[in-house]
Amino acid sequence: MGRIFRSRPVATAETHRTTLFEIFFDLVFVFGLIRVTTFMSERPSPVALTQGFLVLLLLWISWVVYSWLGNHVRIDVGLIRAGVTVAMAAVFLVALVIPDAWATGPGTTRQRLILVLAYVTLRVIALALFHWAAAGNRQLSRTIRLYALSTVLSWIPFVLGAVLGGTAQLLLWAAALTIDMGGGVASSVLSGWPVRSPSHFAERHSLVVIIALGESLISVGAGVGIQRIRGPILLAAVLTLAVTVCLYWLYASTAMAAGQALMMESGLRRAHVGANAYTLAHFPLLAGTIYVALGVEQIFAGLAHEESHGISDWMPAIALFGGTALFLAGRATFLSLSVRCVRPGQFVAPVVALPLLPIGRYLPDLAALGLLTAFLVVLLSYEAWTRRSTRLQ
Repeated sequence: MGRIFRSRPVATAETHRTTLFEIFFDLVFVFGLIRVTTFMSERPSPVALTQGFLVLLLLWISWVVYSWLGNHVRIDVGLIRAGVTVAMAAVFLVALVIPDAWATGPGTTRQRLILVLAYVTLRVIALALFHWAAAGNRQLSRTIRLYALSTVLSWIPFVLGAVLGGTAQLLLWAAALTIDMGGGVASSVLSGWPVRSPSHFAERHSLVVIIALGESLISVGAGVGIQRIRGPILLAAVLTLAVTVCLYWLYASTAMAAGQALMMESGLRRAHVGANAYTLAHFPLLAGTIYVALGVEQIFAGLAHEESHGISDWMPAIALFGGTALFLAGRATFLSLSVRCVRPGQFVAPVVALPLLPIGRYLPDLAALGLLTAFLVVLLSYEAWTRRSTRLQ
């Protein structure tokens, strides 16, 4: 046992694929996504949507740093595995206290500090493991040092926001996450994060999008609860499945071409595509999917109690159509940064989705979900037709 923990990190090969331990890590990440959706559904308001967005970004950064680590060395071996296991516990704590992260009143400061302490812990572990794994690699060591500066700097507004709470917390945490993400981008531009296995890197990001899409289906059960299943609920469930399938196929067609493009690149160019097309552009894909899941949960909660959102209730429409627009914008960005060949319709799609928002606001819940389904089916059919036409030319 001692020899295992003294062993050097095992570098990944070019053909490395996702390990079972990484999928197990993702299960903890799934718990975090569920907690964010639950938090926003209990307080459906623009402020809650913004707060949820920041927590999603925090979770995304937590996941990203370990996906990069797993691409460089095997995280299911030796000391690396032990460190990542401790990091999983920290992610679990972050997810657990998410509903109390924005609460006000006596005793809430402690909950916020628990979240910040857990987040700092998992980041310290990632930096330490990466530094150990980078021994002998001057480029990677330089990149980690650059990134560590911005990471540590971001902890200052994180702690201050947790202590102050309220509006100050919202602004300070937004600043902290901006510094953190900006530091990752800056270190990528100045030094580069090497992508050792493009197939592993593309696969990891595809799996996390599929995980997020699964949240839409989980939201059906969360919205219905223990209420009796009626005809409208059954129809809404079928429509939700259709929406999820459409989003999956829209992403899958993109991911395949992008993965091939990443494999064709090498050196710094591959590193920049990995950082931009995957680390950055996949976040709106994830966030958009979670907002769609939130809209689904709100709709099913209304149907389960035989209610329909009224004229003053914007939240289901904002979550459904705004989330879809965010997803489609992320997909277009992903394509432009990876394959660098985006059809006009793929850029227009998120713009078309936004005008559907005010229409969906005045429709009954079931009709709004049907409108979204029809839009995605038409979009998917149009893209399949254009691809077929291009191949025939």
